[in-house]
Amino acid sequence: MKVVFDTNVLLAAFLTEGLCAKLLIRARKREFEMFLCPVIISELERILTKKFKAKPQEIAETLDIITEAAQKIVTPGRAVVGICRDKDDDHILACATAAKAEYLVTGDADLLILEMFEGVRILSPRDFEALMEG
Repeated sequence: MKVVFDTNVLLAAFLTEGLCAKLLIRARKREFEMFLCPVIISELERILTKKFKAKPQEIAETLDIITEAAQKIVTPGRAVVGICRDKDDDHILACATAAKAEYLVTGDADLLILEMFEGVRILSPRDFEALMEG
């Protein structure tokens, strides 16, 4: 199963010891294939630097863990434009379609409201975990 985690899920995996951390552990154990794209990686780095004032070494370690968990880093071949209110969310959709993901896991209400985009099912972390356990 191919999965893309939105930036907010990856952030939550490192900032709390909750459900998103558990999902990242599942990815690291290869219970499913996690895909990333450069936009998600750079957004994660930017937020850790500016919002959370993380040190360069902390950021490097975080990115190492996330890229190690990923099966592949894909570069979207085509842009997705005008689907979401927040244009940054369109980049996440482009990543998911480029990865040919079955699932996009996000906590973003603007993405969750779509439920499905070009064959990619959009789920909350809780719903994805329920799917994994079911």
